[in-house]
Amino acid sequence: MEKKKLYVLTGFLGAGKTSLLQHLLDHLQAKKTGVIQNEFGKLSIDGELIRRNGIEMTEISRGSIFCSCLKLSFVQALAEMGKMDLEYVFVESSGLADPSNIEEILQAVRALAGDVYELKGVICLIDGVNFLDQLADIETVDRQLAHCHMAVINKTDLISSSRLKEVTESVRKVNPICEIVTCQKGVIDLSFLDRDLMSLQWAACEDSHNTVDNKPKTISLESSAVLPREMLTEFLKCVLPDCYRIKGFFHLEEGWHQVDVVEKQIDFKPCEAREISQLVFLSKIGPMVIRTVDGAWKEVVNQPMKLRN
Repeated sequence: MEKKKLYVLTGFLGAGKTSLLQHLLDHLQAKKTGVIQNEFGKLSIDGELIRRNGIEMTEISRGSIFCSCLKLSFVQALAEMGKMDLEYVFVESSGLADPSNIEEILQAVRALAGDVYELKGVICLIDGVNFLDQLADIETVDRQLAHCHMAVINKTDLISSSRLKEVTESVRKVNPICEIVTCQKGVIDLSFLDRDLMSLQWAACEDSHNTVDNKPKTISLESSAVLPREMLTEFLKCVLPDCYRIKGFFHLEEGWHQVDVVEKQIDFKPCEAREISQLVFLSKIGPMVIRTVDGAWKEVVNQPMKLRN
């Protein structure tokens, strides 16, 4: 059996990893493909977006796959997928994941399952709108970029040419040799699948900064309420200063919508109906986010809901 071509997708919260993965899966639908998807929250929001017939999929939640808390689960998932008749395997890591130890993880996979993978590249998605602020404030962004082989600057339709130049120069300061490409909505030129990205290795393998001690708090909200878009937007605005990211599905008066909140940007996209509305909150302030969400909901919405860890 030939080695599976393995790609790891990294990038901070909201950079567009799932959009890029959807684009890849659409292009490779004639190929046998596997996906390992990692989310910090208990609920699988992104998994719902990419699940489709013919895709072997494993989801690993409630932490980073590069942290000691989930590293063994990640190794086992790769080993199991390594036994399958697949051509490509894509790993979509959480937005707060630090992939600095990916080589160490692959050594463990080889010990468990044999030499079944060829790592073809670590691809880092960059939010062109928010990257400069993120790079200044969040060390994970720096480490994701330092350990990638290709940097994809996304959302170029939302920034000026001078801003793009500034982002590109900042990328080069962190990683002098990775390939840099630009795109909109995660739709990139897929010719990289035929190139040798591994020759663009910059940083050496090192311990991941993801640990049990710095694992962020996530909670989820469930409700059967049907709300006006304006009311849900007001609630989200009250909560977002205390959250890295908010995402989920909600039943609005105009129909079911996917909800995606990155920084101050709140997006709604029509989606298929669900049994119940669900939102996941990734906290900047630890367990105190429970009080924030509960208080804002009572003040703005004041309808039944449940919060879950």
